[in-house]
Amino acid sequence: MKVLVDTCIWSLALRRKKLSGPNIEVVEFQELIEEVRVQLIGPIRQEILSGVKRKQQFSELKKILSAFPDLPLASEDFELAAEYFNTLRRKGIQGSNTDFLICAVSTRNNMPIFSTDNDFSHYKKHIPITLHTPRVTKK
Repeated sequence: MKVLVDTCIWSLALRRKKLSGPNIEVVEFQELIEEVRVQLIGPIRQEILSGVKRKQQFSELKKILSAFPDLPLASEDFELAAEYFNTLRRKGIQGSNTDFLICAVSTRNNMPIFSTDNDFSHYKKHIPITLHTPRVTKK
């Protein structure tokens, strides 16, 4: 099954300084890449590339990301994202348009979301999304 990988995972693996040991999310991300299960959408690509200070780093990230084609988005994704926004707003839960687009794409394509952003756990209580958890655990 394909997995829609959120910006925070990409950032953890590609943009952050080297961690002081193995990180279960990064290990899982690498395994998903090897299994050809990683999915990317344009808005996540934009978030990954946004805020990069050095032009060389931007070019390097852009080159790495070029190996991952964007999953096509449909009008129904944007409509469902708006519906999710409204549903969660009524419940007193706020989120970004990109988060709700991720949720909608995940739902339409029957793909879990891989994220370290706890907001998705709150969304899951009210909309039909599934979350991907790493198959390895912290020791």
